[in-house]
Amino acid sequence: MIIGTAGHIDHGKTTLVGALTGVETDRLKEEKARGISIELGYAYAPLPNGDVLGIIDVPGHEKFVHTMAAGAVGIDHALLVIAADDGIMPQTLEHLEILQLLGVKQGTVALTKVDRVPRERIDEVREEIAAILSVTALADSPIFETAAAQPSDPGVWALRQHLDLQAQQMPARARDGLFRLAVDRVFTLPGQGTVVTGTVFGGQVKVGDTLIHSASGQSVRVRSIHAQNQASESGVAGQRCALNLAGIAKDEIERGDWMADARVLQATQRIDLHLHLLTEAPPMQQWTPVHVHLGTRRTTGHIALLQDSAIDPGTEARVQLVLDTPVFTVPGDRLILRNAQASRTIAGGMVLDPYAPARKRRSAERMAYLDAMEQLATHGDFAALIVQAPHGVALSQLMRLSGHALDAAAPLPGTVALPIGSGVAGDALVLNEQRWLALQQQMLQTLSRFHEKSPDEPGVNAARLRRMALPGLQQAAHDVLYQALIDTLLTQKRLASSGAWLHLPEHRVQLSEAEQALAQKLLPAIDAGRFDPPWVRDLARDHGAGEEVVRQLLKKLSRQGLLFQVVKDLFYAPARMDELAALIAELAQASNNGEVEARAFRDATDLGRKRAIQILEFFDRIGYTRRVRDAHMLRPDVKWQISQASNTSGL
Repeated sequence: MIIGTAGHIDHGKTTLVGALTGVETDRLKEEKARGISIELGYAYAPLPNGDVLGIIDVPGHEKFVHTMAAGAVGIDHALLVIAADDGIMPQTLEHLEILQLLGVKQGTVALTKVDRVPRERIDEVREEIAAILSVTALADSPIFETAAAQPSDPGVWALRQHLDLQAQQMPARARDGLFRLAVDRVFTLPGQGTVVTGTVFGGQVKVGDTLIHSASGQSVRVRSIHAQNQASESGVAGQRCALNLAGIAKDEIERGDWMADARVLQATQRIDLHLHLLTEAPPMQQWTPVHVHLGTRRTTGHIALLQDSAIDPGTEARVQLVLDTPVFTVPGDRLILRNAQASRTIAGGMVLDPYAPARKRRSAERMAYLDAMEQLATHGDFAALIVQAPHGVALSQLMRLSGHALDAAAPLPGTVALPIGSGVAGDALVLNEQRWLALQQQMLQTLSRFHEKSPDEPGVNAARLRRMALPGLQQAAHDVLYQALIDTLLTQKRLASSGAWLHLPEHRVQLSEAEQALAQKLLPAIDAGRFDPPWVRDLARDHGAGEEVVRQLLKKLSRQGLLFQVVKDLFYAPARMDELAALIAELAQASNNGEVEARAFRDATDLGRKRAIQILEFFDRIGYTRRVRDAHMLRPDVKWQISQASNTSGL
């Protein structure tokens, strides 16, 4: 268990920690000279069950509230220290507010310096404490009367016994998450190198593990670990750990950084959060400047309201926090907001979406998404989030949002996992199963309507079907989902392909006997022409058919995927288009900038310049290449696919 002190300056926090543990937490020369805590102090004490109790001693001066906030993050139990002679003071109240905003729900009160005041004053202060705590999560917290400066004080002994019992009864935090440690101190040790200390927010780390330093992105190796001030082979969530790191210098790390599993780290500067504005704070207006305390990081930013009116004091609302510098966080993390002067705590919040959008942040769809994110943040429930993601969520993104490792080979209940071929190894697109089935049905129904309207058409190519059936899936980010839909329907034989055309399996375009007889003559003639096939007029003359009859038949054959129409009255056999597509790819790879020029293509095909340009423009038109000034570039996201079954090709 980790205990964090809280309380006004000079109320005896450090003295009390020393009496409880025998450890002097004021380390700095200035701290000893001035008699106040400036930096965080740390003390540890053994427990009867073999565990170790950790205590973080925080400064009480108003100028060091930012340091107090860094120390209070991640604690399990608050030790609120109040001097009997002063009673409740301004920083007592602000520290109590910070504890509430950080979600600390367990605590104990130490009433110090009771040897300096009469009994009446002690009783008076106890009543004040009870009244203040009664409206907080720390209501009914026990109060221990102490005189820590006195040797063998019975109040200190009773407090220590109570804290020991609380520590032994506290359930262990879940350790199945991805490791995150918020750095609050960094130093070097002779013969050891760089050491960082901090509270473990999630997961566990072992000696030899590789972590990522959030600020630099560097990989570091854990050489040794001290957990709760004891040498250990591992450190787990809920412990204070010191990590001896290889691969990074002390000067590259500062308080506020994270040492974490790579899968949970992604920088952000826009965070949607559930905000609680304190009663004594002024109304929060649009673009209110704030100081932000997140983890052990201190930064600045502005509040973007997700409502039309200002937020009233003492109320809660969803807002977007726009930060001046990047931070690292996951849903459920708590943060503290102070005013522009950093003189007063005004609000706190819980992170909902760490990767909030700059546009459409107030839409109904966005609010529904934040509802789902709140379910994830508070209950760890993915279901609502995945339902609110109509195009799926990357497994890697779910891991960042949840802080837990997930396996594509073991899909979440009610979902499908579609492998992503590039990016993070083992990544997948996670989609709600009902949504997945609905998208399939949408594609099939679109094809059915197309066949009814155009029975003579063989089908549609993949790009056109995408536009017709799924207009919301046109971005490159949706390629994985769309291709998976096509592949699944083809595998299930609910969809069929004929060359470049997709159609329902039962759909057929029939040729008349006369058309079939003529096609058997025309197709070999076109194929024999290789890169320079005969024109419609030449085919009509050579085979004694009407020019319009030949033209319409060739168009019908092209719709069946048996020919490609490059320009009016000029058709190519699929095998020859395969060769031309491969030639373009070769020329692109051979050039320095991946471009194919008309003259190079002309020379490679032994065609005239006009014909070469016609062919290149055809490939531009179907999306295999794109025109860039006077050259043509192969599209990186498009692959020319050869159909072995029909000996035809398409994109």
